[in-house]
Amino acid sequence: MNKLKEIFGGDIRQFGMIFALVFLLVFFEVATGGLVLDPGNVINIFQGNSYILVMAIGMVLVIIAGHIDLSVGSVAAFAGIVVAIAMRDWGIPWWAGILLGLVIGALVGAWQGFWVAVVGIPAFIVTLAGMLIFRGANQYVGKSLTIPVPEQFQMIGAGYLPEVGPRTGYNNLTLLIGIALCAAIVFGALRNRRNQRKIGADVESGTVLGIRLALICAAILAVILTMASGRRGTSLPISALILGALVLLYGFLSTRTIIGRHIYAVGGNRHAAELSGVRSKRVNFLVMMNMSVLAALAGMMFVARSNASGPFDGVGWELDAIAAVFIGGAAVTGGVGTVVGAVIGGLVMAVLNNGLQLLGVGADWTQIIKGLVLLAAVAFDVYNKSQGRRSITGLLMQNFGRRSTEETTEKVGQES
Repeated sequence: MNKLKEIFGGDIRQFGMIFALVFLLVFFEVATGGLVLDPGNVINIFQGNSYILVMAIGMVLVIIAGHIDLSVGSVAAFAGIVVAIAMRDWGIPWWAGILLGLVIGALVGAWQGFWVAVVGIPAFIVTLAGMLIFRGANQYVGKSLTIPVPEQFQMIGAGYLPEVGPRTGYNNLTLLIGIALCAAIVFGALRNRRNQRKIGADVESGTVLGIRLALICAAILAVILTMASGRRGTSLPISALILGALVLLYGFLSTRTIIGRHIYAVGGNRHAAELSGVRSKRVNFLVMMNMSVLAALAGMMFVARSNASGPFDGVGWELDAIAAVFIGGAAVTGGVGTVVGAVIGGLVMAVLNNGLQLLGVGADWTQIIKGLVLLAAVAFDVYNKSQGRRSITGLLMQNFGRRSTEETTEKVGQES
């Protein structure tokens, strides 16, 4: 048991969502007679939930900073309808449509960030107003009609990696991406261990590190092999590839950069962070702006998968994104959370929803069960805090571990 705790970072409780995800996969795989881990279904889980997970990445930074964004669904729908109309009526190419959508997200984020950071209105109120404003704007611009999008644009939501090389029974590009990702993780872990030794820090044993890396790589390769073995013409979805790139990018930004440390510091204790030299207004502006950019991207991914933009796009998305973040271990009071944890929380909800659908459970009970899962996750987080324990986090965050407010503030003070 001690060795197991050492492998999982000293506190197995913090990996509750990992175990919950594995449990749900095993349970539904048995209950559905092997349908859950069928290659087509695994691909569908990632492809059908990537847009929510993309928003969860932005939402976790907002929540870490101590805010909440209720407008993401409406912003996603507004960006999607404008891009669809621009490509249909203005004849702009698909890549220009994507750029236009991101610019719209940035402008909306700057608008909302101004009211939050400069004027000082709570983000809850600003984004509640934004939810109403941009939902109305979506219906006004689109005239409550469904707007189709071109086939090339559909690739970001419904496309797959192409077939290359000799026939092996698998999609070769998908296999190469999986192998490259595992190699990068192993290389990064070994380099981090070597750097720790150079500065005289205590390092974990090679056996523990090896077992952890083996488990991580085994999980990655299992998913990759499943996706690569689907029916011909399917493979790793482009939307999942976009999601993976964002996880790597924002995982690095949130844990290895100054702005990332500042976000944690502001969310943990804004006044202490400001005394350490952190510009909290800039942090608040950036997290709100970034959230709207990712919401716009999510909206375009959904439109691309649906082949058209409609008046009911984005309804309830903000609740799914917020639930994913809290289930993934973020604290309601801010200052705590991880990008990977938010994605894992989103996957828990996605697998739960998918498994219940395969079992024929109605939408009413599905919503009830999802609500109970969210309540249980937050209650578990509150209980852990009352006992002086760390909150739930993701397995991959062993090297990107969550910072305490004191540690973050100390680093911020040194940088300033």
